[in-house]
Amino acid sequence: MRVPMSWLREYVRVEASAEQIADLLSIVAAEVNGIDRRGPADTTLFKVGRVLTADKHPNADRLQLTTVDVGGGQVAQIVCGAWNFGVGATVAVALPGATLPNGLTLERRELRGQMSEGMILAEDEVDLGTDHDGIMVLPDGTAPGTPLADVLPLVEEILDIELTGNRPDLFSVYGIAREVAALFDGELLPVSDTDPPMQDDEPIDIRIDDADGCPRYVGRLFRDVAIGPSPLWLQARIRDAGMRPISNVVDVTNYVMLGLGNPLHAFDFDTLAGGRIVVRRAAKKERLTTLDGVARELDPADLVIADAERSIALAGIMGGEETEVSGATANVLLEAANFEPVGILRSSERHALRTEGSNRWEKGVDPYLAGPAATLATQLIVELTGARWTGHADVQAELPPRHSVRLRPERADELLGHVVPAAKQAAILAKLGFEPEADGYRVPTWRARDVTREIDLIEEVARYELSEIPFTLPEKDVSFGRLTREQRLRRVVEEALVGCGFAEAYTPSFPVTAETVVLRQAIVPSLVDAARLNLSVDNESVALFEIARVYLPEERRHVAGIVDGGIADAKWAVEQVYAAVKLEPSFEQATLPLLHPGKAARTAEGWLGELHPQQLEGTWGAFELDLDALAATAPGAVRAAEVSAFPELRQDLAFAVGEDVPAAALAEAIRDAAGPMLRDVAVFDEYRGEQVGPGRRSLAFRLAFGSDERTLTDEDVAPLRARIVDALRERFGAVLR
Repeated sequence: MRVPMSWLREYVRVEASAEQIADLLSIVAAEVNGIDRRGPADTTLFKVGRVLTADKHPNADRLQLTTVDVGGGQVAQIVCGAWNFGVGATVAVALPGATLPNGLTLERRELRGQMSEGMILAEDEVDLGTDHDGIMVLPDGTAPGTPLADVLPLVEEILDIELTGNRPDLFSVYGIAREVAALFDGELLPVSDTDPPMQDDEPIDIRIDDADGCPRYVGRLFRDVAIGPSPLWLQARIRDAGMRPISNVVDVTNYVMLGLGNPLHAFDFDTLAGGRIVVRRAAKKERLTTLDGVARELDPADLVIADAERSIALAGIMGGEETEVSGATANVLLEAANFEPVGILRSSERHALRTEGSNRWEKGVDPYLAGPAATLATQLIVELTGARWTGHADVQAELPPRHSVRLRPERADELLGHVVPAAKQAAILAKLGFEPEADGYRVPTWRARDVTREIDLIEEVARYELSEIPFTLPEKDVSFGRLTREQRLRRVVEEALVGCGFAEAYTPSFPVTAETVVLRQAIVPSLVDAARLNLSVDNESVALFEIARVYLPEERRHVAGIVDGGIADAKWAVEQVYAAVKLEPSFEQATLPLLHPGKAARTAEGWLGELHPQQLEGTWGAFELDLDALAATAPGAVRAAEVSAFPELRQDLAFAVGEDVPAAALAEAIRDAAGPMLRDVAVFDEYRGEQVGPGRRSLAFRLAFGSDERTLTDEDVAPLRARIVDALRERFGAVLR
């Protein structure tokens, strides 16, 4: 939300700069992204002038040669390209030496043989608008030489505030003013509740058929409305707040919404069938063309504003094209209503239509605000359009009463870890509009939706005590709690992969693209996308892992990784994971969809291999393991074995076996045959060729034998070696090479 400081100061008297206000608001209420500044940095040489003469330039058909009284007895000759003014006009002038907002510094200069001593200004030249078709003609009555900043909003500071949805009261300038008044102990000025005189007492036919969707509808009728541009001050306010000026009546509705927070709407009264307003749900198949030109088929759940024959607005969201206020409008019906938020939100989402109004309604607007909003709008419409206010109706169901919330001051101290005297708590809450009762506070209507519990009141106290709360954690008498076995395992796996040079990634479990419409069954495809994104920004040596849930269809927790380097890097990472959880991996050759043929393997808990080039350009290794299965298999506690004082005896054995015999099966058979003296066995070489024959391969194993009692000799190991050879020949047809 954008809040012009001049507008804010109309609602609150406070001795604080825009920077000071921005700093405290960011701490206590809402983040202020910055302060925008509009207009010239120095306004000294910007004056009000009166045109004394205006003639065609003698050397240029499209230019006027004027003389302008700029006060203090000074008359400036100015060459001007606009023709929308004449002698006697009151205009805005920038004198030589003035610097425009675009950075141009004016000088006395000759234009087509005539000296020009300044510039008569159009609104876009001082950031007051976008119009450059003519210069600004000011109302008569202002003396020449008057500083232009005294009659026009020539400069402005604008707070750019990032609001959160839980504070609907802040979606207005007055709501921000209320916070500023509390922050700086300033004076919050009341909103005017005085209506201008009503010129007639015409009845207005308003009926609410759905009081749950619309508990209140204020309608006001204006006759003899002169539609036209808004004055520059109003246009500037609308633009500074981030909206576009349209016409005086429409601008008034937007101004009141921005100022007070209650959206309004204006209808061309003469287009309403029967001169009637009905608030109801849409009929089945009913259609409405909204102001954006879109013909919409309404849903029976949509709340609409209708006349005697058809719907004329999507309530709280957007009006209809057939009843909009135009240059031909002479009579206006003003709507100041209150709508239930959830229904507005659902209709807005259903029609993919979000507006400034719907954004406020869906968060909850104070139902008591419709009256003040109607009053302010009435004042402005009468003043700016010359209209006669001739009719008023306020149809309402029972409005919600103010509710009360209990507060125990000692409970606030306990939760804050900081003592705030009860009197100070009461003073803070009073500044925010909370009224004390016997054991708590009555909540103001503008906070009815977000303050409903004791903790909400404590939060209000905490917001204003943040600077006093020390940067320490509250003292604890007892500390308890520990990680579960699964949590410890996850942490061990994370540390192992980080130690391997992998970085942890987080990818969506639920896809957000049209191509993937179910929960994922594997993590690696998501990591492939992440790796591809890294490559697109020239990141090198990518190694990513993720621990997340998959759905197969039962929900399981997996760990997966992808690494720039191929199957060897993936296998090494998997080995480190198994080692970290005190398990021995068993690898078996496999064929898997994502992986390169001949470069894929399975373990009891997952798979690994080299990605097929169609998946990702380059040589990439990948793996995915069932972490829940690892947790079920991993030992709960590991006892360290005593290190032997005697050296190991190492021998290498190579066997020729069929291609279909897994190396892991051979290693397991070697362990079984050798018994406890075999301390370690590992494959270190694989060979295929004429020497082993077709359909066969040679696997070389490195064996380590050891004893806790003595150093083993070749004679000690010879019987074990013979048992190994016999066992592998009998089980697998293996031949010792």
